[in-house]
Amino acid sequence: MRLHHDDDTTVHLGYCTNVHPAEDLAGIVGQLDRYAGPVRERLGADRLGLGLWLAHDVAHELAADPAATARLRTELDARGLEVVTLNGFPYRGFHDPVVKHAVYRPDWTEPQRLAYTLDLADVLARLLPDDARRGSISTLPLSWRDPWDPERREAAGRQIRALEAGLAERAARDGRPIRVGFEPEPGCVVETVAQVENELQGLGGHLLGLCLDACHLAVTFEDPAQVLGRLAAAGLPVVKLQASCALQAADPADPAVREALAPFVEPRFLHQTREAPAAPGAEVPAADDLPDALSGPDALPGRAPWRVHFHVPLHAAPQPPLTSTTPVLEQTLAALFGGPAALTDHVEVETYTWSVLPPGQRPEGDDALIDGLAAEVGWARKALTGLGLTEVPA
Repeated sequence: MRLHHDDDTTVHLGYCTNVHPAEDLAGIVGQLDRYAGPVRERLGADRLGLGLWLAHDVAHELAADPAATARLRTELDARGLEVVTLNGFPYRGFHDPVVKHAVYRPDWTEPQRLAYTLDLADVLARLLPDDARRGSISTLPLSWRDPWDPERREAAGRQIRALEAGLAERAARDGRPIRVGFEPEPGCVVETVAQVENELQGLGGHLLGLCLDACHLAVTFEDPAQVLGRLAAAGLPVVKLQASCALQAADPADPAVREALAPFVEPRFLHQTREAPAAPGAEVPAADDLPDALSGPDALPGRAPWRVHFHVPLHAAPQPPLTSTTPVLEQTLAALFGGPAALTDHVEVETYTWSVLPPGQRPEGDDALIDGLAAEVGWARKALTGLGLTEVPA
């Protein structure tokens, strides 16, 4: 799906396929018929964007076989689907029974992460629509925070400089750039925009920037307008936006609220939890997972609202007394697109947690998931057109 901004930017909108578990080429093509095509039809759209998640093995296979990538593009075209962005954060096994900290490995200190990301760049260059200006890839924020020391930072710096060189070579070869956006996430070396500046500034050129995840931004209690101002001052572009909302508990000391939070404790993904700071600029109380926030030696005080890294559907508020950080996403969209210039051109709806929502809130069967995904993209489309963008027909 494409929208036009008044500054003549074409903004690409789609949803991220890391919600689906396939990790081989046959499974990915199967997703197109099972989910993506029907989502496009539900939306009544001529064309729908996909933020493809390609696990390491299939990314390597496609990078080594241009003919196979060409066949995948043909399959996309035939269904009215297009790809301008890839999710390069999870390496593999994103739908294993337990993922948790494994999603951060290999990290940017390891050569496997560089090789995987450059494979993705080769694949994306072949999948880009002929009239697309550029492509984007999101990646992890260097590493989980522990361990991290000067030696590991230097190793990551070498890898990132090699990434910049590899992307520049490909841009010269292919005629269009592929940019990589590092995605700040709670608990990682790069958790906030301030840490983006500290860790990434000076390590790369115009082909490196930020993937701004609105859920993560909300969980760390950062202000979207201030974030974008700091990025502009640092010369770091927003390579893409991941449109997402976090789970929010206004009064975590209330037993009814804690009872409502308990079903969101689940074994697959990490749900970092943060408590609102006592004052602007004060430390943000933190727990690495929701069960740790609720009880145990690292339990959060519960004197102020909590935000939980649990991506909840954009269009549907959680059951009371819980809410979502929809206002933060709305503020982020307004800051990116409500001014005279669009500050990014790739928007990816990323709610990968449909299958681990509490019973009664998760979709039962393909049709319910398709309806939910279409409703999310439709919500994002309405929010963008409300800011003055206009949908572009195919």
